[in-house]
Order: sequence, then C-alpha cells, then structure tokens
Amino acid sequence: MSTYRCTTAQAVVRYLSNQFIHVDGEEVPLFPGVFGIFGHGNVTCIGEALESVQDVLPTWRGQNEQSMAFAAVGFAKARLRQQIMVVTASIGPGTTNLLTAAGVAHVSRLPMLMICGDAFARRVPDPVMQQVEHFSDPSQTVNDAFKAVTRYWDRITWPEQVLSSLPQAVATMLDPADCGPAFIGLCQDVQEMAFDYPEAFFARRVHTIPRPRPDQQLLEQAAELLAYARHPLIIAGGGVRYSRAEAELEAFARQRGIPVVETIAGKGTLTHDHPLHIGPVGILGSTSANALAAKADVIIAIGTRLMDFVTGSWTVFSPDARFIAINAARFDAHKHFSLPLVADAREGIRELNAALGNYAVDAGWLDSGKTAFAAWNQLIAARQQRTVTTGVPTYAQVVGVVNERAAAEDYVISAAGGLPGELVKGWKVKNPGTFDCEFGFSCMGYEISAGWGTAMIDADRDVFVLIGDGTYMMMNSDIYSSVLSGHKLILLVCDNGGYAVINRLQNAKGGASFNNLLKDCRVTEPFHVDFVANAQSMGALARKVSSLDELADAVDWAKGNDRTTVICIDTHPHEWTPGDAWWDVGVPEVSQRESVNQARAEHVAGRKKQRTGI
Repeated sequence: MSTYRCTTAQAVVRYLSNQFIHVDGEEVPLFPGVFGIFGHGNVTCIGEALESVQDVLPTWRGQNEQSMAFAAVGFAKARLRQQIMVVTASIGPGTTNLLTAAGVAHVSRLPMLMICGDAFARRVPDPVMQQVEHFSDPSQTVNDAFKAVTRYWDRITWPEQVLSSLPQAVATMLDPADCGPAFIGLCQDVQEMAFDYPEAFFARRVHTIPRPRPDQQLLEQAAELLAYARHPLIIAGGGVRYSRAEAELEAFARQRGIPVVETIAGKGTLTHDHPLHIGPVGILGSTSANALAAKADVIIAIGTRLMDFVTGSWTVFSPDARFIAINAARFDAHKHFSLPLVADAREGIRELNAALGNYAVDAGWLDSGKTAFAAWNQLIAARQQRTVTTGVPTYAQVVGVVNERAAAEDYVISAAGGLPGELVKGWKVKNPGTFDCEFGFSCMGYEISAGWGTAMIDADRDVFVLIGDGTYMMMNSDIYSSVLSGHKLILLVCDNGGYAVINRLQNAKGGASFNNLLKDCRVTEPFHVDFVANAQSMGALARKVSSLDELADAVDWAKGNDRTTVICIDTHPHEWTPGDAWWDVGVPEVSQRESVNQARAEHVAGRKKQRTGI
C-alpha cells in the first residue's frame, strides 16, 4: 500500500482539500474555505498545515470565534447545505466561543465543521494554559460541552483515528436527516505526530447528497388520507429549499389546487405574489395563513420541524386536523402522530403526487385563501405607508422602504429582536431563496456575521442585514471583517433604545418595563450610541437618516457603494405589526402585580386551545 507521511494536522487539511461535491452539474470544493483565529492550541500545527494550501483552501481571519462560526452557518444556509465552511479555534475560550454558533447550526440543521485544539493526550504537561480540569474525570475538557450541540463529535488521541473520523463527519454533514455541525478536537501533541497515511485516504472524492424515498405502504396511506380531504393545506419548511424542491412543490400544489403557507425557514420557497402563496403561518405569520390553518382538515408538512412559532404553540390548527409529514428526518416526520413519509422533500412530493390519481380540491378553497391574503396585503400596505406618522418611523415602514428599493436577487438577513416579525410578515420575496431569518435559535449576533459569510458567495447581489441597536452592540466586529476581505454588506440599524421587542413581551404578560429599554435599566443616564462613527472606524461607509425618504435615498446610495455600508435610523419602540396567533411562555402563577395575575388567567385560557401531543 502506498503511503504518505505527514502530521495529523497536515492529514486533516489534505483530506479536506480533496473533497468535492456536485452542485448544479459542476464539481466544486465541498470545503471552500476556513474561518480561523489562531492560538497556541491550533497555530503551530493546524495553522502550519493551512498556510501551505491557501490556493485551494483559503483561510479567512475573523475578529471573534463565535462570529466566524455564524459566518459559516450563514454561508451553509445560503448554499443550501451543499458546501461547508470549516472553523478552527484554539483550546479554552477560543473554542468555547463557538458553542452558541454550534447551537444555531444544530437547531437549524446546518452543516459546519469545527476543528479545535484540545488538551494533551499524554497529559505530561497538564494542566496547560486554558485547560479546565475536572477532578473526577481527567479525560474531560471544555470540548465535551459540544456534545450537546453537534451531530458528530470526536476527540483525536491517535493520528490514525482521523482515517475513520473524518469520513464519518463528512457523511453526517451531508446526510439530509442528520445534517448539522460536526466537531473534531485535536489533542495538541497528536496534531504534531507524523504517521504513514494510506495515499488512498487523500484521493479526490466527489460527493452527492442522498435523496431517500418514502416507504410505499405509508405513501399509499397518505394518498388515501389526502383523497378524502376537502380543505388540505401545505406548509413549506426550510427542507423544501434545501432539497431544491420548489418546482415540484409548485407543480403538486397547482395540479391539486392546494394552497401553500410557509414557515419562517421556508419563507421564499414561493415568491410573495405567487397565486398559490397564502403567506407565512404561525406567531410571526399572516392572518390569511392562520385562517386557513384553522380550517384545514389535512396538513401536509414538508421539510419543517413544526416549532412553536409555526404552530402557535399548537393552537393554530383544528384539534381534528390530520398531518402528513414529508421529512428526511424520522424524528421530525413522526411528530404529533403525523403520518410519516421519511423522505427527501423533492422525492416525497413527486411520489405523493403520482399516487393521488385525479384528486383535486374544489377551487373555492384556494380562492378563499387568496381573498384572505389580499386582505392581509392591504393591512401590510397600510402599516408600511410612508404618510403614517408616529413621531419616528416604525419597523414596518422601514422594512417596506428597504424591500421596495432592493433588487429581486438581493438577499436579506435577520435573526433576533423585533425585525424577524416585521420581515416575515411584511417582506415581499421577489425571488425564491433570498430570505434568511434565523429563528430556530433566534440568535442575537448572527446577522452581521452571517451576512459576511453570505456575501462570499455572490458578488453580483447585495446582502441586506437588518438589525436593532441591541444586536449591533452584541456583535458588530464583522463589519471590519467584511471591509478587510472585500465582501460588501448593506447593514441597516434600527435604533429603538434597547431590547424593545422583549419589553413588549414583558408588558404583554403583565410585567413592568424593566431592564430592556435603556431608559428602564440601571444607568446613570441613557444615551444612544453613535453607530455611524463606530462603523466608520471599522472602515465602512455610514450615514444616519431621519426620515423614510432619506432612508430610500440612503439605500440607493448604499447599493452604489463598493464596500460595506451602514445606515442608521431611529425607530419606534412600541409600534408593531399585529399578529393573531398565541404563544406559550411561562407566566407567573401568582404575583403581587394585578396585571400579571390577569395575564396569567388569559394565558391559562389560551392553553386550553392547545393540541397536546397529537
């Protein structure tokens, strides 16, 4: 057997450099790049290996390990899980900074490969700097914390272990059912060790993503159930997009006359004005989609894990409604006694459609959805109208202006605060696959970094990142990263004086405004940050605007710029687009505040409407 002698770290890098994947008929690198911050746990060996392959596996330096990983997650989502970024960090705090981003990737079923330093396998120099010691378990390090937020986890304590570990990590990240982040800890002394690796391990390999098909017996049962449905409804989740099944979904829904509503992750499966589209469903959803969900007798849930913001904590559906779930993940397909079609979305849709014969729904059902959606669009138009004055612009108005000025191919990103609700409700998707609202983990700090990762994919479109002042303060350093690397973003900062949407929830459940808006915090004197000056100090172009007309001009200005541009606008902290779905959160059973007791009574009444497990 022909062998190649190299260190463990060099073997890892060489293996990754030789993995490819078919994307749209073209072979492209499965791992197109690395985000890295070096420390003593990964610089001398992993860093040495990466430096030698910069032409095939480029390394990008971030400003914070967590933000680098957010960039990797945003990249994976925009690439529909077909390419995977690598993130490397040192031991100790460098690695633990990745935990939050790993949580985002795990919840949202997105691939990311983390290769991090670990303690010495020999333990001779223990305890080393940044090593967290466990008195009863010397084998445990901070890297064990990643077991809770990864789909694949391993610690390499012998050089030859990578021969089996790396292929398994890749297989996990490409599996549509198990897809998620993978973590590999490389003990510092093992990174340096040389080994005679088989040359075959480094052979060029071209991967494909499998497309599992549904069980025939369950498919027949699903077709039989659907054949009797008078008011069926399709919920399109993120899995439809990752499967690239938009055309099959449209053909199926059109042929059968079934209206389509979208989850947060599924928004953008259809364009806003598509005749089958009835809007987003659930807590951040539309009155039109929720009205149809309440009347639906059979719900076809495709590529969705049915989180509470989609189901209204399981209050938006009739107790008698039946579910057919098309999902690559068995766990998701079996939720709430669904009839499970464990399958790739595209293949599952095709085969279910073929099994239905001449079945079609009375046209009046879809027409009722269109009528409801038209009324919803009128409500959104009224909320976004520029002539409506509240002292300062509302989030809805800001979203309307940006949406109007954005090109069809432009990409929009948000994740936390009040903007996800306004964007899911009010952003009119002009092109499929151009919307990213990370609401699985709803992670503050994701947005700018994810925008940086997304901007790496296509320089011919603008990436809009919409955030509040709270999110900006939490993580903004990748403004600098994007300027350094030449990946342009357009960042819109809506300054409403704190964590306004959580203040809204606090008040809605009877609580006093406390520790959310700056004016309600323990401060000597609240003041607004000069976001323009801060962004300019990181090399971005920046401007503050005070009106919606100025905002429109600023968006046009930003689109014409050659680098990351930041626009700041003061926004109203209390004006929100209303919703009609209920959300289950903990409300105190007893309180000295009468407003809380009243909210508790209303909440208990709401819980009586929930479907409990079925």
